Amino acid sequence: MTYEEAPRGEPGARRPKQGTVHAAGCVLWRRSPVDGALEICLVHRPKYDDWSHPKGKLKRDEDPLAGALREVEEETGHRCAPGPRLPTARYVAGGRPKQVTYWAAEATEGHFVPNREVDRVLWLPPFAARNRLTQLRDRQLVDALLSVLNPA
Repeated sequence: MTYEEAPRGEPGARRPKQGTVHAAGCVLWRRSPVDGALEICLVHRPKYDDWSHPKGKLKRDEDPLAGALREVEEETGHRCAPGPRLPTARYVAGGRPKQVTYWAAEATEGHFVPNREVDRVLWLPPFAARNRLTQLRDRQLVDALLSVLNPA
């Protein structure tokens, strides 16, 4: 069990942290406007100085797919057409279990504008995207995307 500090004035220095954080996101892709090659969108979060797929916490009672599409648009400025569901990531963040549900999603329209959460986006070929991602678990999602876009 993990713990957090109790608010000042409350008896006891620590209490158990709450349950799982639920989040959702997409592995956002497009065909290059130059040569039609597959490109994957990565977001840079200055708060963590990392590169990841667009994702975020779900609002109360929000449908995971709706949350994933909302987060993609908020972080990248792009709307997208959702495709197959990808593997769910489970890990601990900030001392709490976190579960992120992902979908493959093709970018349809939009334009990135830097914001407080995301200051840069990159559209990269799969190999370069895989290498740029900070977390190993995010690299596995590139492989999952490639398997659903190019089934054997």
